[in-house]
Amino acid sequence: MLKNKVALVTGATSGIGLAIARALAAEGCAVGVNGSRAKREITPLTDEISKAHGVKCVALSADMADPKEIAEMMGRVVAELGPVDILVNNAGIQHVSPIAGFPPEKWDQLIAINLSSAFHTTRAVLGPMMDRGWGRIVNIASAHGLVASPYKSAYVAAKHGMLGLTKVTALEAAEKGVTANAICPGYVWTPLVEKQIPDQARAHGMSEKDVIEKVMLAPQPNKKFATVEEIAALTVFLCSDMGASITGASLPVDGGWTAR
Repeated sequence: MLKNKVALVTGATSGIGLAIARALAAEGCAVGVNGSRAKREITPLTDEISKAHGVKCVALSADMADPKEIAEMMGRVVAELGPVDILVNNAGIQHVSPIAGFPPEKWDQLIAINLSSAFHTTRAVLGPMMDRGWGRIVNIASAHGLVASPYKSAYVAAKHGMLGLTKVTALEAAEKGVTANAICPGYVWTPLVEKQIPDQARAHGMSEKDVIEKVMLAPQPNKKFATVEEIAALTVFLCSDMGASITGASLPVDGGWTAR
């Protein structure tokens, strides 16, 4: 369906980003896999994806808080794979703290990685996409782009900002064959989330089962984690020709969280 397209996925060395990279490769895309690790640590993943799907896949190490490193990465992906047809902005971090005690350096880092990086990558690809008359930009936002929770001021602000960036991108490119959409997951079962459960259980004095049901999944009416494969499948659909009329949308995958 997407054979011979070139995709770049940021934050793609685990979890949602890795699932998206694999799903796009399965559809025939050449894929640039970005991570903050050293290139030699990312290469085993790209080799695995390339071998499994018979596509070219390259490792792209970059600090997504650094505009210079992002610019260098954007140049490398074009040099190694060709012009980017599909951009998936997935890189993100989290820090939880009351506003009064939120470290300013953490705010700056989180806004840089979770929001500003998407601007820098979009800025690099949007003009060429419009010139070619085809492109797909998918921003992995969050249910926290639609609603707020205490102690997550920077994350909520960044994800709300990502939805605004998505809408502006969609409007600017609407007549040029380029779509831009945001996916807004609730809790997704990833290695990072799995590792949090024992710590949360100790902090709350609860069993791991109760932490999952009464803390993590409390906002999600279906009481289930979404899977990385679900997020990846929606991404592939948005990138397909069948998704051509969906643009500027913020699509919850949150078990009903934001329906309340």
